[in-house]
Amino acid sequence: MKIARIDQFFPRRRTRLVKITTDSGLVGWGETTLEGKPKSTTAAVEELADYLIGKDPLRIEHHWQHIYRSAFYRGGNVLMTALSGIDQALWDIAGKQYGVPTYQLLGGAARDRIRVYAHWGIGSLADEGKARAKERLEMLQKKGGYKAFKSGPGGKWRAHEPPAVIDAFVERAYLMREWVGPDVEIAFDFHGKMTPALAIEICHEIKGMRPMFVEEPVPQENVDALKLVSDHVPFPIATGERLLTRWGFREIFEKQAVAYIQPDTSHVGGITELKKVANIAEIYYMHIMPHCAIGPVAFSASLQVDAVVPNFLIQEQVDSGLGDGLLKEDWQVKDGHIELPKKPGLGFEIDEKEAERDCGVYEEELGGGFYYESDGSVADW
Repeated sequence: MKIARIDQFFPRRRTRLVKITTDSGLVGWGETTLEGKPKSTTAAVEELADYLIGKDPLRIEHHWQHIYRSAFYRGGNVLMTALSGIDQALWDIAGKQYGVPTYQLLGGAARDRIRVYAHWGIGSLADEGKARAKERLEMLQKKGGYKAFKSGPGGKWRAHEPPAVIDAFVERAYLMREWVGPDVEIAFDFHGKMTPALAIEICHEIKGMRPMFVEEPVPQENVDALKLVSDHVPFPIATGERLLTRWGFREIFEKQAVAYIQPDTSHVGGITELKKVANIAEIYYMHIMPHCAIGPVAFSASLQVDAVVPNFLIQEQVDSGLGDGLLKEDWQVKDGHIELPKKPGLGFEIDEKEAERDCGVYEEELGGGFYYESDGSVADW
């Protein structure tokens, strides 16, 4: 069996797919979504296709090593996203070749079902904002029985904000706790927008509502700053969606800078690398909560690793990740969990007509260059 062709598609605003077709007729799907750099990742996949076509798709580790190590410059978000999507597609083919879900080839299930959390929050304390938040909460609880949610302060945050801005977020956080009660877990994503001092201040303001974790309180580049926040906050800190490969997480592990890590299967290096990162984290008693805020193929790939990793805690899940019209059958959430995949490969049947249709003109999805402070300086979002 050889790789015959590699195609790419842009069916949804935050969903870019790679399709690997073999000469035996088996097809594998992966996701190469990288917010802000759609043309770059498309070009990277095209370059890698020159190497892959004609090769055995089952030599996954060999191909991973070649793609990562053969060029003088290693890593980077463009290469690693392209490699991640290709790796997912190869594991999809491998599972289909042997007639088993991919996780069976990774060592078999370590659990019976996979816990997920949904995105939900109170965006505004105005009556209209609270009504919308209440409506979504009731829908999520009725439809999926979720017992964990993630929200965030939203908007732009400077090096420090006046008490009114901080107090409004703190009030929303405590109101969320009041609505869901003590049996539900609530986390917050600061999106790397804070300084260490501001992050510590806000974390102490919300500690009474017992957050499950705070994600990316500061940008991920400075591990010492991240550890400073962790050392001064009485609940778990998490990071990792923008870190790539084992080498990108190494300093986080060695300094034990956080309690939880959040590698993204479409950026960290695919299924192959996500499992390796998780295995190293186990040594440091860190649990993984894989990041996934894009499409259903990436989400499906994450589930394969979630199934086998002993130190898995919970999986991020956005609405589009469950299917988004691209899968013939959506993933079903029941009591805040998803049952282990049963179909071969990544566990889904894709609607190829939907997957292969063009979403249209690209629009910026996550880009600091489009957000500015009141003085005209660039802001993080």
